Amino acid sequence: MEPVEITEDGLLLRRWRATDADDVHRACQDPDIQRWTTVPRPYLPEHARGFVTEHSRRAWIEGTGAPFAVCDAATGELLAACGLIAIDHDLGSGELGYWTAPWARGRGVAVRASRAVARWAFDTLRLRRLVWQAELGNHRSRLVALRAGFRVSGELRLARPHQGGRPDGWVGSLLPGEVPTPGGSGPAGPNTLQARRAAVFGRPQPVLFAGTGETELRLRPIETRDLDAIVATCRDDQTIRWTTVPHPYRREHAEAFQRDVADLAWARGDGAYFTVADGQDRYLGSIDLRVGADPLAGHVGFMTAPHARGRGHMTAAVAALAAWGFTTLGLARIEWLAMVGNTASRRVAEKAGFTMEGVLRGRLPTRDGRGDAWIAALLAEDLT
Repeated sequence: MEPVEITEDGLLLRRWRATDADDVHRACQDPDIQRWTTVPRPYLPEHARGFVTEHSRRAWIEGTGAPFAVCDAATGELLAACGLIAIDHDLGSGELGYWTAPWARGRGVAVRASRAVARWAFDTLRLRRLVWQAELGNHRSRLVALRAGFRVSGELRLARPHQGGRPDGWVGSLLPGEVPTPGGSGPAGPNTLQARRAAVFGRPQPVLFAGTGETELRLRPIETRDLDAIVATCRDDQTIRWTTVPHPYRREHAEAFQRDVADLAWARGDGAYFTVADGQDRYLGSIDLRVGADPLAGHVGFMTAPHARGRGHMTAAVAALAAWGFTTLGLARIEWLAMVGNTASRRVAEKAGFTMEGVLRGRLPTRDGRGDAWIAALLAEDLT
């Protein structure tokens, strides 16, 4: 397969040259490139030379890939790498990969380059599909894929997970006719909401603020120093009665909760778990907002430390988290569920503005099987 040049939307995509090695070496010192790609660590000058000469040349000759150097069409400056990292000619499928040099970020380079490569792959190579993969948590790459037109529709176990990273990743696909036109504003349809959330979850989890009279509350990410307080709260009789937390609850349960539930939810982009802390940053409780199968519906859950109950703290936290869900995540409805009889949780929901809607029979798991649940909801228009 002969290398080609593509000029589109202010970019020049060309074959790699030996003279690019220094720029590639400099770019691949970037912590984000080392964190989210499989480049060698440490990345040495000989790695860059091998990539721009041997690796890229062999991919073109053998037809197994189509790696492009992405340059500014006017100045020739190297901005990124983008191309087909694998091609299955029998299947008519290719896999897209990219990274952006740290000095070129924030200019839409990877999006423009990905669209150009996709258009060329469909029009010239006559491929029938492109796929994209990234480790869970790489929201910047996901945002690029969405803006390039990919439909990100699932998760899979990565064949080559990053050392020290998560073994699971996202997978997306793109078909002919789905590539946005050059200069297009961004994703359309279902991709619009996904792109919005990829931008949110691609940043560090925020700190939210709420207040109860003279007390200012902070909703912040769960930290290791909260775990002992979480253990104590989950050993409380009321928590045990109304939830299905492990019993007896141990430190390793709290560690697994932080790692495998809270941190993973933010990495996936389908939930946010917070510690509710007072002005002295003391633990008052935990609260979360999760997005399920319906992308416009969220689910709120919470538990309050025994010493903080009955003081209005959780009501204020629920209201603040709901407002964030509506304004930042674009939710239309947030639901609350609790076992029938959990009047303390119900009072929190109702004081936060939720409207009771009824009883769902056998809706929630219990320690003995399943039980009935109260359901209430808050709509975005309820806050106007």
